[in-house]
Amino acid sequence: MKLSGFSLILVLTTFGAQTHAITEWNSLNEEVGLLYQQGDYNRATTMAKKALQTAEQSLDPSHPDVATSLNSLALLYTAQGQYTQAEPLLKRALAIFEKSGGAEGPEMAASLNNLAVLYRNQKQYALAEPLYKRALAIDEKALGPDHPSVAISLNNLAQLYQAQEQYSQAEPLLKRALVILEKTRGPDHPDVAMSLNNLALLYSAQEQYAKAEPLYKRVFAISRKALGPDHPNVALSLNNLGGLYKDQGKFPHAEPLFRRALAISEKALGPDHPNVATSLENLAQLYRDIGHENKAKPMEKRAAAIRALTR
Repeated sequence: MKLSGFSLILVLTTFGAQTHAITEWNSLNEEVGLLYQQGDYNRATTMAKKALQTAEQSLDPSHPDVATSLNSLALLYTAQGQYTQAEPLLKRALAIFEKSGGAEGPEMAASLNNLAVLYRNQKQYALAEPLYKRALAIDEKALGPDHPSVAISLNNLAQLYQAQEQYSQAEPLLKRALVILEKTRGPDHPDVAMSLNNLALLYSAQEQYAKAEPLYKRVFAISRKALGPDHPNVALSLNNLGGLYKDQGKFPHAEPLFRRALAISEKALGPDHPNVATSLENLAQLYRDIGHENKAKPMEKRAAAIRALTR
């Protein structure tokens, strides 16, 4: 069963805004951030490209605002599984931030986190771990131990350990992150939902279903309320709750959740996104488990084609 963790990716749309008051670049960045939060990645990508072009045309190529736009565009490519397009942008942004703001600034930590997310999504764990650890160290030193950015770094490092089944290392990081986010963001913030989801994933992986189920339900409620019913994060929460039921043999509970997650992902992300493949694979596995091979085969075939596109 393929469950989905949420990586709390930092959108660098505000760094450098002090250099110009109200400009086209700032307006474009605000629109990128809004569209990203709405899950409209296609339109957000168009705006991010325009923001990058504006910054490159009006500023020195090593200006922090150029790095901000590079990072934002790379984030959107990562969210859509377009890793080969994202990686060089993130590396270029890192080089600019390191030169302009030093190696210990929050911009640097955010870019390190985002590059690590990309590597984790590609299962290049050995490349991701030192980046996550460096980002965490920078944030703790620069911002203090209870800052939301520290919670983001804790969450993402924990997710890396979860992917490698190192649960004893992941759990204390997730619990610490959750405490920070509930205190600083409030109990109904999307970042809290992401943190809860990752803790629930840890319990699910260890078959501690009674601990995981209320967390997944809370994730769904927060995500739907904060982001709207058709956001990709809502689809992920449905997928994960469906996976919990499926793993317990509660197939009638799982099927409608998987189908709804598939519909949301197709609408929000397009038919060839990796999240669509995940929903197809989960539905196919469910159908195989209940003896409906004729339903499973076309879904498996379509999911395999999507996976081949994103390699």
